[in-house]
Amino acid sequence: MIRLAVQKSGRLNEDSLKLLKDCGISIDNGKDQLKAAARNFPMEVFFLRNGDIPQYIRDGVVDLAILGENLLEEKGKDIEIIEQLGFSKCRVSIAVPKGKEFNTIQDLAGKRIATSYPNTVNAFLKKNNISADLHIINGSVEIAPNIGLADAICDIVSSGSTLFKNNLREVVEITRSQAVLVQATDLNTEQKELITKLRFRVQSVLRAKKSKYILLNAPNDRIEAISSILPVLKSPTVLPLAQEGWSSLHSVINAGDFWEVIDQLKEAGAEDILVCPIEKMVL
Repeated sequence: MIRLAVQKSGRLNEDSLKLLKDCGISIDNGKDQLKAAARNFPMEVFFLRNGDIPQYIRDGVVDLAILGENLLEEKGKDIEIIEQLGFSKCRVSIAVPKGKEFNTIQDLAGKRIATSYPNTVNAFLKKNNISADLHIINGSVEIAPNIGLADAICDIVSSGSTLFKNNLREVVEITRSQAVLVQATDLNTEQKELITKLRFRVQSVLRAKKSKYILLNAPNDRIEAISSILPVLKSPTVLPLAQEGWSSLHSVINAGDFWEVIDQLKEAGAEDILVCPIEKMVL
């Protein structure tokens, strides 16, 4: 049995449970439930406050956790990351009121900065030889400049809509963050084997999200040229069409290269191109 910690609520909670579902793991969790068992995998899921998870990992209460890199920067630099998950992306940034002049990071000298991430901000200030006063707030920090508590804030930013609503603008990006899978250090052989199985599933899901399945038709004399454009798998699958001299090619392309690859394929003689999402990709 392995024990996995996820955020109790919020976007990271939703994305984490979706990842488990995509990995074929069904969780029997009800509303406000703090612990739930998986029906079809030897796993228990703990729903915890985000800021408490690093200590639960250190104490051996849980064996694994899904959390943001920004939290590790703040509270868990000693904890091992075993997978970068690619979702719940955000950045830790400094923001100031829209009407406030700001030219360089040196403008932060002597200012009051409200934040829930004091270790991250202090490390940034020390690196840049800046002296500023921190006001540590557990919760929404965006209101601090509006009530005269601070001159600036440091918080996580996703779309920037919360800053906009509070008349703030982002001026300095300290670091970028995404969800990661971390593990404890003191694990037995059975737990390590189960974690290896879980990582295999996770990697298959993540690989699929980065790829697209492609089908196309091409003249037989263009198969070699087209195959050289499709490098993701060992080689494309080639099936003869009913029309003499033509074949259908099936392969995989990187989602990020989609439009560039499509243009290359058309120039190489490909026709009737179909592109489909991939649910799992096992290599």
